Amino acid sequence: MATLIRSKLSNKLTNAATAVSNKSQAKVSGMFARMGFQAATDEEALGFAACDDLDYDHRQGMQMDILTSDEMGGEGSGDGSALEGDSHYQRDGTGPPHSASKDGDPTNELTEVRPKITAWEAGWNVTNAIQGMFVLGLPYAILHGGYLGLFLIIFAAVVCCYTGKILIACLYEEDEDGQLVRVRDSYVDIANACCAPRFPALGGHIVNVAQIIELVMTCILYVVVSGNLMYNSFPNMPISQKSWAIIATAALLPCAFLKNLKAVSKFSLLCTLAHFVINVLVIAYCLSRARDWAWDKVKFYIDVKKFPISIGIIVFSYTSQIFLPSLEGNMQKPSEFHCMMNWTHIAACILKGLFALVAYLTWADETKEVITDNLPPTIRAVVNLFLVSKALLSYPLPFFAAVEVLEKTFFNEAGRAYFPDCYGGDGRLKSWGLTLRCSLVVFTLLMAIYVPHFALLMGLTGSLTGAGLCFLLPSLFHLKLLWRKLLWHQVFFDVAIFVIGGICSISGFIHSMEGLIEAFKYNIQE
Repeated sequence: MATLIRSKLSNKLTNAATAVSNKSQAKVSGMFARMGFQAATDEEALGFAACDDLDYDHRQGMQMDILTSDEMGGEGSGDGSALEGDSHYQRDGTGPPHSASKDGDPTNELTEVRPKITAWEAGWNVTNAIQGMFVLGLPYAILHGGYLGLFLIIFAAVVCCYTGKILIACLYEEDEDGQLVRVRDSYVDIANACCAPRFPALGGHIVNVAQIIELVMTCILYVVVSGNLMYNSFPNMPISQKSWAIIATAALLPCAFLKNLKAVSKFSLLCTLAHFVINVLVIAYCLSRARDWAWDKVKFYIDVKKFPISIGIIVFSYTSQIFLPSLEGNMQKPSEFHCMMNWTHIAACILKGLFALVAYLTWADETKEVITDNLPPTIRAVVNLFLVSKALLSYPLPFFAAVEVLEKTFFNEAGRAYFPDCYGGDGRLKSWGLTLRCSLVVFTLLMAIYVPHFALLMGLTGSLTGAGLCFLLPSLFHLKLLWRKLLWHQVFFDVAIFVIGGICSISGFIHSMEGLIEAFKYNIQE
């Protein structure tokens, strides 16, 4: 009897000591993570690379194994102290990220807080997305829209800020106590919820297609702008714009060997620095010619044929909705998301409006598709080299995101894939996986060669996927999922945004396609 008692006491003491040890490890790990010693894949502060919900892990709910403990149990221990499995990170922060015991006893759950980003860091990410290099096409939009183009820059900022907020609202539902609980993790989850129960996966497929189109078109734009800028920087060299595009693509071929977002995210800071230098140089030159500004050229008129393209350019410069669900889920205080959206879009609106107006006033009717082409030859070469560097450094992120979606959809969906897995058991990329990536790089090159028009491509992308992801789908999803709880003015706003977005999208798409078809025919004949 004494032996049995000693055995039971020994087992209980061992179980208690092990539980305390595991909890201590979790706390220490969380403390070090908060001090900055976090996983290499947690790169939110560097840019959207690790916040990108196109990343498969993010699209699957960010369920990351953070602690594994051996199952504990002793002779006669039925007190629920046994710990099993792994603890998963819940992105919303509303529920306990835990690993429960077999009998569901909550007293033995292990909790670990994954490092999250502040509202300022989230705002920095949004700012990088909506104030990137594509703002260099905004003065061209003012050329064809005048003051209406400036109004559209403000209007697009207001609408994109609003649709970003309602998109996040679609991630939440009220529980029995009336508390908001995050039940969805990504844009795809929202789309699938709207199409359920008849077509539970249709919405996700639509969003994924739109994502792939936008990402691939972004890659094409980077190649186009690289070829265009190098050609205009060195006009005396016997190298055509197409040849410069081929040279730029050759430098981008190593992107085909990317395996994760960690390497991609390291380029974010370099891109930001390059963009800062570009804006400072352009604005400084424009201010130096303030006495010659052509105020009389800015009028209340629009070019009916080309202004719809300008709409797409402006909308495309504000696209960030696809990243917002993942970004909000990684914030320390999700309640600060609305405030963050307000100040980032107000700042973007002011800076974009001033940049577009100042640049247009400087060159007026001579404003080109990429404003840096208007600079004097000496300054233009320096600025364009910085811009090309930024374009080449920015290319890997949308490229990798597009490849990730394609691979997870067609090559690696746990038995539902159309083709074999792109990776072997040792993690190495197989031949067909490498072929897919190289083919995508070559496709971006071919499009850049045959349709080398920055404004047309940017307008088409903004009209097709930009308006869809930023205007149409968020308002439609908001009405579908939360219509019973919406006030009348919210319903009015959603319907108005859907209608206006639809009109802008259709008109911009038609005019952009007409221009692209003409350009394609012209380049084929050459």
